[in-house]
Amino acid sequence: MAGIYIHIPFCKQACHYCDFHFSTSQKYRTEIVQALAQEIALQKDYLAGSPIETIYFGGGTPSLLDANEIDFLLEIIDQHHTITPGAEITLEANPDDLSAAKIQALRHTPVNRFSIGIQSFFDEDLAWMNRAHRGQEAETSVKLVQDAGFTNITADLIYGYPLLTPAKWQHNIDTMLRLNIPHLSAYSLTVEPRTALASLINKKQTLPLNDEQSAEQFTILMHQLEAAGFVHYEISNFCQPNQYSRHNSNYWKGVPYLGIGPSAHSYNGLSRQWNVANNAKYLKALQTNLIPAELEELTTENQLNEYIMTALRTIWGLNLQQLETLQHGSGTKLLREAQHFVARGWVEQREQTLYLTQAGKLYADHIAAELFF
Repeated sequence: MAGIYIHIPFCKQACHYCDFHFSTSQKYRTEIVQALAQEIALQKDYLAGSPIETIYFGGGTPSLLDANEIDFLLEIIDQHHTITPGAEITLEANPDDLSAAKIQALRHTPVNRFSIGIQSFFDEDLAWMNRAHRGQEAETSVKLVQDAGFTNITADLIYGYPLLTPAKWQHNIDTMLRLNIPHLSAYSLTVEPRTALASLINKKQTLPLNDEQSAEQFTILMHQLEAAGFVHYEISNFCQPNQYSRHNSNYWKGVPYLGIGPSAHSYNGLSRQWNVANNAKYLKALQTNLIPAELEELTTENQLNEYIMTALRTIWGLNLQQLETLQHGSGTKLLREAQHFVARGWVEQREQTLYLTQAGKLYADHIAAELFF
């Protein structure tokens, strides 16, 4: 099994915190869609014929495309790959794009899952982020998607930013639960270089982020969603039982995937490749039937570290025997290195698998980095 990710590099406006590749101009939208189709054809052998069980439209803002454009790209995938029955096909969408008419049009495509970028239900917070929607639009979009018959829905929330008081954070969590959204991705805001947020903080036009606030809000989130019956199956992801994101879960489990579009990444277990993060260069390459990608062959050390970084973040944990299949003796070495985290109560061992405790989830990146080979 394998997955396909399609990067749609357009946004209405630039969120202050975002460092993903996108353009606020849709001047070459038609050309980009055609180039995506062409790249799908050129990359048809990358996954060596593996059946496709997940397709994910990310970005950028994929919901800027109309239903016909999305359907066209899915038809091209179907021409070159075997899509499994019941495949999970996700569309990232902003609330302001999800009109009743747009959702009804999408009902006639194979899209069966929505990832809605809510971030907050407070207008002042959304304005601070420079989001294009408002809080009421977020609620309305969820209800419209549900009324249209879609049940496989996830939404994003952000925490750890200066405007987010404890009361606001509680309201955001309560609203998500009230709307009966079965999956939630929640991210601690980070300041990425060369973003508007970094500039605003440097100019002292907004307050810097506070690690203690972020940790407190993450802890509240873990406790509240666990009490509501959600499974915390990956550091940033929570779901009602059996409502995992199949596409993202496959990333963490090391399942191969093909990335299509400018800046998209691909992985087949032995190597990684990534496309140029420039729309004009991407188009120029595809016009000459070239794949605009750089390739990195993964060493055994790369593969070990990749597995440590992804597996430790999940409910399925880091299996020591899996490490041994990559390099003899690596499981024993890692277990020895992990003992001081076990002693601190951040990691627990059950048989041949290591898991982060709830306390350890606050330090996931640090723990993984310390265990790298």
